[in-house]
Amino acid sequence: MEHDFKEGAQVLVDLHYHQIDRENAVELKLTEEPSRNPPVFPVSLVKPYFQTEEDEFPFRKKNPTPPEIVEVEDFPGPVRKIIKARKIILNGEDQRQYLVRFNNQTADKYKRLAEDAIPDGNLNLRRFRASRRNEQSHQ
Repeated sequence: MEHDFKEGAQVLVDLHYHQIDRENAVELKLTEEPSRNPPVFPVSLVKPYFQTEEDEFPFRKKNPTPPEIVEVEDFPGPVRKIIKARKIILNGEDQRQYLVRFNNQTADKYKRLAEDAIPDGNLNLRRFRASRRNEQSHQ
């Protein structure tokens, strides 16, 4: 089997130990670290090495591409349901907050919002209050 390697060519070698039982082998001068391996390898394990710009200029830093700016909406979509209400004291005043579930969103995307911050607040709050009245009347 012919190979295209010339004496002094730079090559890459898979350094797993392989027993050599063929004539298709190359002998390499190894640096200190892999010198514990025998310097003879099957040609099938040797690949030509092509020097890259990173090798020529090791201290040159690549300019990373800046991350894309993604505009995040305040609300993940239309309100599906208002789940719960709670009263909190904020700056000495009682305020109501509502746990809001959005369409096509998982539970970790639920938000607690004030009454005036809920999209289509009047409609959704009417539905929420009506559902609470129905639950109480059926008990």
